[in-house]
Amino acid sequence: MVEISVDKKKCIGCNLCVSMLPEVFELDTNGKSVVKNPSGAPVEKIIEISEMCPTRAIKVKK
Repeated sequence: MVEISVDKKKCIGCNLCVSMLPEVFELDTNGKSVVKNPSGAPVEKIIEISEMCPTRAIKVKK
């Protein structure tokens, strides 16, 4: 199983991950990204979005 996490200290709330994969990510009440459904998209797509994150706050462990 794949483990997805968001480093709250690195996340700037740019909304990129949420706009690209709303089935996986959402913003919390502080405007930071959280994983709401780790199996909401193919792992390859989640990895692609994690690499696009401007602060590299999203981590994917296989």
